[in-house]
Amino acid sequence: YVAAVYEHESILSPAPAARVERRSALELMGRNLDVYEQQVLAAARQRAQIIVFPEDGIHGFNFTRSSIYPYLDFVPHSLSGKWNPCREPYLFNDTEVVQRLSCMALKSKMFLVANLGTKQPCERSDPRCPPDGRYQFNTNVALAADGTLLATYRKHNLYFEYAFDTPPEPDYAFFDTPFAGKFGMFTCFDILFFEPAVNLIRQYNLKQIVYPTAWMNQLPLLSAVEFQQAFATAFNVNILAANIHHPTLGMTGSGIYTPVKSFIYHNMESYGGKLIVAEIPVITADYKTRLEKTPGRISEKGKEQSPPSFYAEMMYDNFTFVPVWGEKGELQVCANTLCCYLNYQRAVLTDELYALGVFDGLHTVHGTYYVQACALVKCGGLSFSTCGQEVTDATALIDFQLWGNMSTPYIFPLLLTSGITLDFADHMGWKNNHYFLSKNRTSSGLLTAALYGRWYEKD
Repeated sequence: YVAAVYEHESILSPAPAARVERRSALELMGRNLDVYEQQVLAAARQRAQIIVFPEDGIHGFNFTRSSIYPYLDFVPHSLSGKWNPCREPYLFNDTEVVQRLSCMALKSKMFLVANLGTKQPCERSDPRCPPDGRYQFNTNVALAADGTLLATYRKHNLYFEYAFDTPPEPDYAFFDTPFAGKFGMFTCFDILFFEPAVNLIRQYNLKQIVYPTAWMNQLPLLSAVEFQQAFATAFNVNILAANIHHPTLGMTGSGIYTPVKSFIYHNMESYGGKLIVAEIPVITADYKTRLEKTPGRISEKGKEQSPPSFYAEMMYDNFTFVPVWGEKGELQVCANTLCCYLNYQRAVLTDELYALGVFDGLHTVHGTYYVQACALVKCGGLSFSTCGQEVTDATALIDFQLWGNMSTPYIFPLLLTSGITLDFADHMGWKNNHYFLSKNRTSSGLLTAALYGRWYEKD
């Protein structure tokens, strides 16, 4: 099927904390919706059957709970499939945004997924009802090609979003399409947690995901395109991921991903939005087996003397590292119950320091979640203290096999190359209770090769 995602540079309110009238909120959102409309037409010309827009793309961000209120639409949560906002605009008040989105879908005969702020009055008798008498949700809507509202999803894992409430129960949102079956739906930070993202995919055996996001890149392990691809590979799904484009805030990185191929956009240099359109296969059965061809060997633990280990901060976590010296070698490094192993060979020795790092613990900055990671990274400079820094360019071509005795089945294989481009492993999978990733000769200089494990039970 042909899918489209749009990385949108949103027109932001100059003073998001100030209270405005609904009229001026609609005027600002209308300017973003005008851009959406142009992009839907452009995608339709390329035969797209579905288009996905980013999180916060219509209203922007940095609101307070009260200043966002005029920007919120009323979108009933349980009416999915019974209401066509374009054809029945009179059913509810304050639905101008969802009406426009519905009319775009109808006019282009395309499925459309967008993110907006919504409000829902609540009763004083509801113990969770906020003091102002309403819930405010970060919401995705999915609209059918005839404009019908198919599904809504209210973001569960909020990322410092004081304007919004967490829904009382996680939403498991999905919708059906004639061209690719069921699509699941979640938002941004949700991708790092079991609820509802992982549970949704497992419970409903979903193979296609739509994913609006407003993601601030964090190298070396959580760059948007890197993690989006890893998620598609780990769960054997297609992901249509639309990010916001604000390079000054570190926000870029959208794509259309299959488990073995990607069409991505990552651009920190220029301004303006970007439409990605690609034709991808519908995933039906699990073709995981193809990825799990066993490698030549998982060698016995390195017999030679390992180089000295050292500590450095990476992604706000205290990693234990060993330097990757010389043109080839076998290394191991351990922390808690996790041991990581690396066999490597370099064609040419370059003047770059690489290190193999391990972390097995609770990550506590900007969110709390338990991580088990084995990571081969390029350091920022030649001293140990630069390992873990954000690096975007590299020249070293390294053949490697990386493996670890992970305690969780949820492993995200990361493979990032120079210029924030993606590469794909030759082999990966489980063998003898270890998860491995191997690659002969990356397409360009290696930035990061990592096994990023999420041990959800220990959150």
